[in-house]
Amino acid sequence: MGTARILVVEDEPFIRQILKVQLETSGYTVATAENGVQALEEIKNNRPDLVLLDLMMPDMDGHEVCKRLKNCYETSNIPVIILTAKSDLGEKVRTLEHGANDYLTKPYEQDELLARVRNLLRWSQTQREANPLTGFPGNVSIEHEANRRLFRRDVFAFMYIDLDYFKPFNDHYGYKRGDDVIRLISKVISDSVRRLGNANDFIGHIGGDDFVVMTSPDRADDIADDIVREFDAGSKELYDPVDLERGYIEIESRNGAMDKFGFVSVTIAIVTNVRQEITHFARLSDLVSELKRYGKSVKGSIVVTERRTDQTGAHAGKAEASGGG
Repeated sequence: MGTARILVVEDEPFIRQILKVQLETSGYTVATAENGVQALEEIKNNRPDLVLLDLMMPDMDGHEVCKRLKNCYETSNIPVIILTAKSDLGEKVRTLEHGANDYLTKPYEQDELLARVRNLLRWSQTQREANPLTGFPGNVSIEHEANRRLFRRDVFAFMYIDLDYFKPFNDHYGYKRGDDVIRLISKVISDSVRRLGNANDFIGHIGGDDFVVMTSPDRADDIADDIVREFDAGSKELYDPVDLERGYIEIESRNGAMDKFGFVSVTIAIVTNVRQEITHFARLSDLVSELKRYGKSVKGSIVVTERRTDQTGAHAGKAEASGGG
């Protein structure tokens, strides 16, 4: 997300300067304020990515500054770390109740401070671009996570999950019921990864009806098969009985004819770097797109996997179809 901008709010000049140097040395852009009033003015004029806020200040303490930030729509999402010399539980609870995202007790260790800053900035970035319907991380986080794994040369499986016939469903039943489909597939994905995946697996929502899962190659097929099975079973509950009985929905075309569409199904394309070297996200996307195009040409829910056997482009694939149209 580029160089993060941090506002340090501290009335003690010596501590303020130490914090500024420590953060700037770690690559952050740092602004400072010596009291709460100055802090609110600085935030209004130059919105920071994070506020490091001293609790005990004259005139307007950290509680009041934090409360004002969190009660204002424009600043409510700015993460706040409270610096406090008070270590009793009641004070910590009060700090969190006023909307602070984290707190650090003085005297603090520099490594702990920097770790908390990094974690909160990462969380904030994910929250800002997360899909509002599912809460899953969006495109920026997806690409970042994939590139992180590629850079570290992790062996992993990249799963692209896409719904078929979702647009006709939306056109027929309306966007509110279309959202129910997205909620269902997101729950199915989350449940499948939780039951069958690893602790460090990643789920992302590209947008609309497109999702991504990153997991270990040994878990990918089981997760994909479970997603297909659970979605095909659960999605039938979203149709009106008359449509469910005849096995399709009808939508009037522009020329007045009634077009028939099958039920929403799921295509899952899986690419791994087990037997091939993938060095950048664009290559990963190309491989997945190629598999997805094939998968969407097949009727019904399908899992398509690709495993390169050498560097010449030869590959062995697996395609499994199930469910209805």
